[in-house]
Amino acid sequence: MKARVRATVGVAALGLVLAACGSTDAEDEPTTTETEGPSGSISIAVTDPGQLTPGRQTVAYDFSMAVFAPLTFIDDASEMTYVAAESVESEDATTWTITLREGWTFHDGTPVTAQSYVDAWNTVAYGPNAFENSGQLANVVGYEDLNTESDPATEMSGLEVVDESTFTVTLAGPDSQFPLQVSQAQTAMYPMPEVAFEDLEAYDRQPIGNGAFVMVGEYVENDPIELEAYPEYQGPAPTISAMTLVPYSDTGTAYTDVLAGNLDVASLPPDRTAQAESDFGDRIYAFEAPGIAFLGIPLADERYQDIRVRQAISMAIDRETINEVIYGGLYEPATAFTPAIAPGTPVGICGELCEYHPEDAKDLLDEAGGFEGTIDIYYPGGIGLDEMYAAIANNLRQNLEVEAVATPSTDWAEFYETRLNGDAPGPFFSRWGALYPSQQNTLRVFFVENGGCTNCIPWYDDEVAELIAEADATVDSDDAASAYAVVQERILEEFPAPPLFFETYSYVTSERVEVLPTSAVGNPLFSQTVLAEDA
Repeated sequence: MKARVRATVGVAALGLVLAACGSTDAEDEPTTTETEGPSGSISIAVTDPGQLTPGRQTVAYDFSMAVFAPLTFIDDASEMTYVAAESVESEDATTWTITLREGWTFHDGTPVTAQSYVDAWNTVAYGPNAFENSGQLANVVGYEDLNTESDPATEMSGLEVVDESTFTVTLAGPDSQFPLQVSQAQTAMYPMPEVAFEDLEAYDRQPIGNGAFVMVGEYVENDPIELEAYPEYQGPAPTISAMTLVPYSDTGTAYTDVLAGNLDVASLPPDRTAQAESDFGDRIYAFEAPGIAFLGIPLADERYQDIRVRQAISMAIDRETINEVIYGGLYEPATAFTPAIAPGTPVGICGELCEYHPEDAKDLLDEAGGFEGTIDIYYPGGIGLDEMYAAIANNLRQNLEVEAVATPSTDWAEFYETRLNGDAPGPFFSRWGALYPSQQNTLRVFFVENGGCTNCIPWYDDEVAELIAEADATVDSDDAASAYAVVQERILEEFPAPPLFFETYSYVTSERVEVLPTSAVGNPLFSQTVLAEDA
């Protein structure tokens, strides 16, 4: 098995945020594509995306990070560098000036300008468009004006074009993490060309980006998506010439196809972890990444409104055994409300509430008056989670002496819609892979309304929002990390949902893949894949 890669940004990188003025040193300059171009292609298993526009997508991260280029990039060595931006700087952490590198074009040949970003961000934020990633822009001044029930504005007042290559972003309050937010995985921050705004639905079928790869042909549901290297790309040169994103509704099938050599890369399904090492040997990549899984709780259901019920459910779950038996030890039982590798995460803050104490759990449930009916745990089917949720249901049934079942959805789309509408029948799959390496992202997404993961944990508290804002305004990286930890102390007081696991992102590859690189967000950096010499 490949050694685990720790993908996180440390204090040194976070310290760049206010001093993030563009360097012209050679090491910071992007490497342009060589004349001869890269060679070789790979095929990658993905979930059928449904939406491809970066501001709309919910599962098309691999597509977005290939077809679009970010302003900044955070690599697996904890270094933040510039890609499409020449600089991202501020004197007060509230108004940020973004200067773009020259010479960048979209795949249709039109120039990438400051207006391209401003128009794209306004389009994503505009409430009537109902873009799924709109919340990533919620801290920009004027966002609320685009999301009023009547007569919404169409432009955020916090965005201003200075000239063709410069624009300013004014935030609702100081936010020292902003340069991290415009890195690779916050896909709402990508630009769009003028043609996109003429027909957003047509654009969603074949997005035109500014990245290393261009989409070939229109998107057709459940069909492979073909990408080819863009010869005019101004960023780091890709090491491959093409990639095919192959939709799978079942991760087990993708795993089998990689094993047979019919596919090059697939995520490792949890239910195949035990056999993976014998199947793939050192062709398993386990990236320690900023992901965390919770058991979401339908708090609108009065049966779960007593905190003791939620605490009892948490203490009845044997995380250690589930991790060893199902995940082969690749995960780690969660003991905080943000991933362990996020700087400053107060590992262990959850205490005995995140430990296995079945007798105490039963006593606590009894104190709360017991539980009527069935605990119906709902999760997305087809992605290898059956064993885990069956194990959790068994834990609750045996330790709390309640009726408990685990119910899969037909597919991800069905699960997502059900959760989004608040219609989950009971506790549910709830996870987030941080889009930039800071406690801020996970806390905002889960615990700030419109933060990015609607109904993941439907609990919002004014004090939590105020504490997050205070942490955002803390410029010193060590102090900011400590301030975000204070937020978790407040969350613990209400315990809205049990943390389950600090995640590892694991992948299996065919023999054609020599090296599968990653970045700070734990997703493979497919554009830099190294193929075997005989591939």
